[in-house]
Amino acid sequence: MRVVIVTESFPPDVNGVAHCALQTARHLVGRGHDCVVVAPATSAADEADACAPCRVVRIPSLPLPGYPQVRVALPSRRVAAAIAEHRADLVHLAGPFVLGVRGMAAAARLGVPAVAVYQTDLGGYARTYMGAGEAAAWRRIRSVHAAADLTLAPSSAARRDLEAHGVPRVGLWPRGVDTVRFRPGLRDEALRRALAPGGELIVGYVGRLAPEKQVELLAGACALDGVRVVVVGDGPSRTGLEHALPGALFLGRRTGGELARIFASLDVFVHTGPFETFCQTVQEAMASGVPVVAPAAGGPLDLVAHGRTGLLVPPRDTTAVRDAVWSLSADPGRRGAYGAAGRAAVGRTWAAVGDRLIGHYTDVLASRKAVSAA
Repeated sequence: MRVVIVTESFPPDVNGVAHCALQTARHLVGRGHDCVVVAPATSAADEADACAPCRVVRIPSLPLPGYPQVRVALPSRRVAAAIAEHRADLVHLAGPFVLGVRGMAAAARLGVPAVAVYQTDLGGYARTYMGAGEAAAWRRIRSVHAAADLTLAPSSAARRDLEAHGVPRVGLWPRGVDTVRFRPGLRDEALRRALAPGGELIVGYVGRLAPEKQVELLAGACALDGVRVVVVGDGPSRTGLEHALPGALFLGRRTGGELARIFASLDVFVHTGPFETFCQTVQEAMASGVPVVAPAAGGPLDLVAHGRTGLLVPPRDTTAVRDAVWSLSADPGRRGAYGAAGRAAVGRTWAAVGDRLIGHYTDVLASRKAVSAA
C-alpha cells in the first residue's frame, strides 16, 4: 500500500500529533508499506528527518503568533505534488486543520481516498484562547472531516463529540504505548532524592505548558505538606506557572529514557487539562506503574478506572485535584494497588494499534472499490 501522511506536526516537534504520526510511519514501513510524510518545516527538521523511517516532504511554515512552538504551513503546491508523485493509494490526515485541509483537497482532486485522524479539541482551544469561537471551530472540523472517507476518533468521548456535531463516518482508533520504554522497573531512587531531598511525595505533571492544559490547578497540591510537585515540559505558560506554583520544580522538556525514568520515579501523576481527545501521558504514567489523577472529561474517561487505576475528578477544580492528591499521599497501599492495576490495564502496543489502523485503511479502499464497481 502506498500511503501519504499529511500531518500538522512531526518531529522534532514534541506533542501528541507529532508522536502519533511518527509511530504510524514507523509501523507502515515495518509492515512493508511505502510511506511518505508531508509536514510543516521547522528550523531543526533536517536532523530529525535524517532519522525518520521514510521520506519527509517539508512545507514552508510560520510560527503561530503567541505560540511559536506551533508551526502553521503556508500555501504550497508541494502537498498535491507529493501525493501525485508517490502515486498514493490513500492519504492519512493527522489532526487536519491547515495543512490537512490542503491534503484533503488534493486527495479529492486526485481521486485518492482519505482517512482523517481527529486529535485536537479545537472547540475547547477556541474557548480557552478566544473566549468564543467554539461554534466556528466545529464548523471547520465538520467541513474538513465530512470530506474524508473515514474519520478516526481516539476515544469514546471524542467519537461522541464528533457525531454530536454532525461528522459522518466516525470510527474508533486509540493510541498505543511503549510498555518496554515506560515500565515500573525504571524507578530511580537517586533521581527521587534529587527531585525531593526531604523525602516528599513526588507528584508529577508531564506535557505542554499552555493555557488549555490548566496546569495552575496544581496550586492546591503545591501547598500540601510533604508533597513536591514536579513539572516536565515547556511552553508559553511556563513563566506564569513558575509564579502560580510556588515550590514546584520545573524540569523543562525531557524525552526518551530520561523521561521514562522520571515517570517511573513519581508517586502520583496528575493531568489537569480538560480538552484531551486521548491523553497519551496518562497512558505512559499507567505503563510506568504510577497512579493517575485526571479530569473526568475526554480521553481519560477511557483510560482511568476510577477507584482502581486512579482517581477522576471534576474538571477545572483545584480543590478536587488537591484532595485527590492528599488522599493518595496518605495511603501508600492504595497508590501501589492503583499503580499495579494501571500497568496491567495498559495492553495496547503500537504494533497492535498500527495493525488496527491498516485494517481501517483496507476497509476504506474496499468501500471505494465497491462504489467504483457499482
